[in-house]
Amino acid sequence: MMKKKNPHKKHKGSVGGAKAVSPARRDMVGCRIQHVWKDGATHAVWKGTVLDQVPVNPSLYLIKYDGFDCVYGLELHKDERVQGLEVLPDRLAKSRLTDVSLADAMIGKAVEHMFETEEGPKEEWRGMVLARAPIMTSWFYITYEKDPVLYMYQLLDDYKEGDLRIMPDNNEGGPVEREPGEVVDSLVGKQVEYAKEDGGKRTGMVIHQVEAKPSVYFIKFDDDFLIYVYDLVKTS
Repeated sequence: MMKKKNPHKKHKGSVGGAKAVSPARRDMVGCRIQHVWKDGATHAVWKGTVLDQVPVNPSLYLIKYDGFDCVYGLELHKDERVQGLEVLPDRLAKSRLTDVSLADAMIGKAVEHMFETEEGPKEEWRGMVLARAPIMTSWFYITYEKDPVLYMYQLLDDYKEGDLRIMPDNNEGGPVEREPGEVVDSLVGKQVEYAKEDGGKRTGMVIHQVEAKPSVYFIKFDDDFLIYVYDLVKTS
């Protein structure tokens, strides 16, 4: 559940003793939350920031938990594993991007991202920068070829430290031109079925279309709390 390839960003966020208040309103976007996560023998306190409420499934929230690099998708008011949900009085410190032009240039680009490993040498992960994250605006949504899950990192810092390289564009002709009047249907809100290698199937919903790469979508599977990122044109 925690990204193993990047030790300096995987520390477990400590839970403070701040007085919490009950979530009296449904809209918690932008709020700091805390709750117990109980799944079988697993019993832990999680603390994080609610990034977004999914329009096609308003009970589903996207959350960035402290100490975790993945973005989680949970129905906070319905999931029985979420217990004792509290909205905290904590306020996020406002952050400003130091280089807006570089941030804009990254979005939609293929990148090579270097991570420190527990063994010592750095490992290269190739991926794509999808967008700036909501609420936590100095962070970016990113996914990787060998791990198509939605992650969040402060990529400007990694770029300045030499750990992120933007790959040159391969499509010299620019965006694909469409015929006049051609309608491109969005798949957001559609139910999907995914065939697993073991012959089993998993079902889910397309919850978001990436603006910078319209063929790329976020999918929330019914049996998982991670958000998966697929190019549905290439995989169809």
